[in-house]
Amino acid sequence: MKSKNRSAKPRQRVIVRREVSAGGLIWRRRSDKIEVVLVRPAGKETWVLPKGHLEPGEGILEAALREAAEESGLEVTAGDELGEVSYVYSWRDRPGAPIMRIFKRVHFFLMSCVGGDPNAHDGEIDEVAWLSFDEALKRSSHRSERDLVAKARTMLEG
Repeated sequence: MKSKNRSAKPRQRVIVRREVSAGGLIWRRRSDKIEVVLVRPAGKETWVLPKGHLEPGEGILEAALREAAEESGLEVTAGDELGEVSYVYSWRDRPGAPIMRIFKRVHFFLMSCVGGDPNAHDGEIDEVAWLSFDEALKRSSHRSERDLVAKARTMLEG
């Protein structure tokens, strides 16, 4: 018969949630080179592709176009699907609250810039930058998004 470990911490309750988001890799051709957009979310030091949650009743492509425009200030049109990124993270609403484990899937599309002003981005973003592929690969904070930048380079330059 096994004895119970009485010093073990009680198990904390974990709430599991699944989320779907969408976004895009915005690009433009300048003379003989292609530039892409990365954004820096407000209060963070990370550089990412614009993306966000689907609104009720909104499709993945609709959400991707809306979020890319809101976060970049740019007018965009959708092109080919670029790929998906999946990850898991945990957080709490407040100290002592149950842990929330989020399983997130983000769908990305190539998006061509047709106008707009990067200074017109929403309040969720502190900075919008047009970068060469090399610069975007160096600056992008997450490996999964660097992989998408590299894939976009192959699709657009190949």
